[in-house]
Amino acid sequence: MNLSNINWDIENAGAWPAPIKFAIILLLCLILAGVGYYLDTQDQLAELERLQAQEGELKSSFEAKQKKAVNLEEYKQQLQQIEESFGDLLRQLPDKTQVPDLLVDVSQTGLASGLEFELFRPGAEVPKEFYAELPIDIRVIGDYMEFANFVSGLASLPRIVTIHNIKITPRNLPAGSKGKPLVMDALVKTYRYLEDGAAKPNQDKKPRR
Repeated sequence: MNLSNINWDIENAGAWPAPIKFAIILLLCLILAGVGYYLDTQDQLAELERLQAQEGELKSSFEAKQKKAVNLEEYKQQLQQIEESFGDLLRQLPDKTQVPDLLVDVSQTGLASGLEFELFRPGAEVPKEFYAELPIDIRVIGDYMEFANFVSGLASLPRIVTIHNIKITPRNLPAGSKGKPLVMDALVKTYRYLEDGAAKPNQDKKPRR
């Protein structure tokens, strides 16, 4: 086929050889497909990818919720156990009327351990969300065994008592004198339950009109 003998006038396209017609039609189809992809299909593919990613996230979320739903009864039982444990802890916090007795218990525990008190100074309450801390600065004289018995005795009290900032130093004794060899300074904390509706310490009062 001699291309120079073909009349390339578009009005004479019907007389072109079949291979030429096929090649031109194929080229036009490719051009139209490219334009269509650029104008429409490209955006649709991007949207498809976004939806596929969203589908994966939704599946993961559904699986997580399904696992929670399957274990719902177990979670309820755990919540009930937590509430019971929390109630037990609350019952270990004394109310306002029980605080003096608790302070006596702390001092009696020290004396029963064989310690001598040089300082027993309750501080101001420190209010928290539903309880108040009651700090007590203490200085006691004894030995390591007595200190250990004292700490163990505090831990065995029916109410929550904690001990902090422990500092043990040798006691200054005159030469040749006998006595307990060590001094322990510490901060003991007890805790008071704040009853519903009770005013917290140091709470600002409203000015009178």
